[in-house]
Amino acid sequence: MLSKVFDWLWQPIRRWAVTLWMRDKTARPAEAVRTEDPILLIHIPAGRTKVAIGVIMVMLGILVLRIFYLQYWPEFYKGQGESRFATTINIDGVRGEILDRNGVVLASSQPARDVTIDPQLYRTDYSHQDIKVVAKILKMPLRDLKAKLRQKGRYAILARNQDLATADALEALKYKWLTVHSARERQYPDGYAMAHIVGVCGRNGKGQEGVELAKEKLLAPSPGQRRVLKAKQKAIVELFRIEPRDGESVTLSIDSRVQFAAYEAIKNRVEELDAIAGAVLVADARTGEIIALANVPSYDPNDRSTMNFARMRNRVLTDQFEPGSTMKPFAVCKAMDMGIVKPLTTIQTGPGKLTIGDRTIGDTHDYGLVTTAEIIAKSSNIGTAKIALEIPATTLYETYRALGFGVRPTIEFPGATAGRLREGKRWRPIEQATISYGHGMTVSLLQLVHAYTALARDGSVIDLTLFKRDPDKLPEARPVFTEKTIREMRSMMMDTVKRGGTASVVKVAGYTVAGKTGTAQKVKNGVYTRDVVASFVGIVPATDPRFIVAVMVDEPKKRRYGGGVAGPVFNVVAQAALRTFQVPADDKDEAKQQTTGLLAKAKKRYEDSQKQ
Repeated sequence: MLSKVFDWLWQPIRRWAVTLWMRDKTARPAEAVRTEDPILLIHIPAGRTKVAIGVIMVMLGILVLRIFYLQYWPEFYKGQGESRFATTINIDGVRGEILDRNGVVLASSQPARDVTIDPQLYRTDYSHQDIKVVAKILKMPLRDLKAKLRQKGRYAILARNQDLATADALEALKYKWLTVHSARERQYPDGYAMAHIVGVCGRNGKGQEGVELAKEKLLAPSPGQRRVLKAKQKAIVELFRIEPRDGESVTLSIDSRVQFAAYEAIKNRVEELDAIAGAVLVADARTGEIIALANVPSYDPNDRSTMNFARMRNRVLTDQFEPGSTMKPFAVCKAMDMGIVKPLTTIQTGPGKLTIGDRTIGDTHDYGLVTTAEIIAKSSNIGTAKIALEIPATTLYETYRALGFGVRPTIEFPGATAGRLREGKRWRPIEQATISYGHGMTVSLLQLVHAYTALARDGSVIDLTLFKRDPDKLPEARPVFTEKTIREMRSMMMDTVKRGGTASVVKVAGYTVAGKTGTAQKVKNGVYTRDVVASFVGIVPATDPRFIVAVMVDEPKKRRYGGGVAGPVFNVVAQAALRTFQVPADDKDEAKQQTTGLLAKAKKRYEDSQKQ
C-alpha cells in the first residue's frame, strides 16, 4: 500500500525533473524531445503533478520554518548545551558571630574541611594499604573506615570539620575515591561554661539550641551563586555571579568573666554536696540584662559526644520547682501595701503549729510572738501564712501574676516555662497559706529573678533579656508595690544574712546584702519526699541595688537548707559581678575587700582559657 502511494507521487515528480533536465534553449521539435526519454511519453494527470509539487513545497516550508525557529528561538538548545557544559556553584556566606557584652567572641565559624568517599570507585581501585594510611591520618578505627567503604552508592561522608593540616595530608594522597571539600566549623571557645547560652548548630549549619536557635534568622547567611561554563580545555567562563550575604553578629548581655566565675562556683558546689544539678542566674536590676546564666551538668558544644538530654537542659529556664521561702517577701509586701501589717507588727506563731481546715502546717522552731521583720529573717511559715490569709485570694493571685508567676516569660529564648499557679478564685484557705511560702506552685529560676526585680527596683518589675540593651531604650517597668514598702522589705531581708537569720553564711566583703533562702521538698509521684531543692536569692548592694543573684541546687546530699547550700555560691558570684562592674562598696563595717580563693581560681582559669 505504501509503495503504491509512493509511486503515485513519484512518477509526476520524476517526469517534471526529467523535463527540466532535458529542456534546451535551442528550439527543437516537440516530437524529437518526447522520443528522447520514454518517461516523457507517459501521460500523467495534471492533478497528480500539482499534488506532488505541493508536497515538495510543504516540506521545504517546514524546513525553512525549522531553520528560522532555531535561529531566533534557541532557548531549548541553549539549555541543552548549558546542561552539558554549564554548572551552578553555591557560594556559602559566613554565619554571624555571637559576642558577649564586651565584644568577646563566644561563637564563630572557622574554615574547615569535610572528607567524602566514593565506595564504588574505591572497589575498582582497591588497595588495603591505602585505607590504612587514611585511617591513620584521620585517627579513626580501621573497621569504621571499612564499614564506610562497604556502603552502597557513590557518595558517603567520611569525616566532617577536619583541620586544614589533616585535609592537606589527605589531598596529597591523590586517591581518586577520596575527596576533600571546603567547609566551615562552628567553634565555641568557652565550651562548658557558655554552652546553655550560645547553644549549638546542627550538621546543616542551622541553630538547634540556645542563641544559635533563638537568633537563627539574624545569624544565618544568605548563600550566593556562581554560574560557570566549562570549556573543552577545562577553562572556566563565569556567566554570572550573586555574592553571598554574611550573617549578622549578635551581642549578648552576658559578661564572660562573671559567667566563668558563676559556672565554676556552681560546678564545684554541686560536686561538693553530691547534688544532681545546680543553676545560677545573675541579672542587672537596673536594665534587666542577664549578666550570667550557668547550669550544671553542662556539655561541650564543640564535642557532640558530650551531648545528651540531661546535660543540654537549660534548667534556669525549663526546670520547674517549688520556690519555698523565697516567695515569702511578696505576700508580706502586699499586706504592707494594704496596711494590714507593718515591719514591727507582732504575730503569734506559737506553738510552732497551725491547723487550717484538716491540714496542719509548721515551723522548724517555735518562734512564739514575733514581728513581721522577724518572720522574714527567721523564715516563719506560720507567720507568713497568717499574713497571707488576711489578703483576699484574688488580690494575692493578681499580685503573683503581675510578678510573672504562672506566665510564660517574654525572654527571646527557646524553652522558657510558665510554671504552675492555680487561679486565685479556686484557692482553698490551706492552698492560699502554703502558696504564700512557696508550696503548691512551681516556678523557674528565671521567673524568680524576674519577680525579685520588684524588690530591687523600688516596686516595679522589668522584663529580663539575654541581649545587650541600649541604656536609653529600656523597656517600661510595671509597678507592683509601693517604694516605701520595698525599702522596708529590703531592710528586713538584710536581717536574713545576719546572725540569727537563715542565711548567716552569706557574706560579700564590703557590700550589704538583702536576700531570702528557700528549702522546698520535692514532689515525686504525687508525694512530698525528703529530697529538696535548696535556693537563695540575693540583692546586692542592698542599699543601692545593682545585681540580683539567684542560686538553685537540686537534691544536695550533704546539706539541706538553702542558706548553707546556696549561700557560698552566692558569695563568689556576687563578688565577681561587683568587682567586674566596679560597683562602689557600701558597707563600711566590713573588712578590707578581698577576693575569695575560689573566685581567684575561677578568674585564673578564665584568663588561661582566653590565652589558648
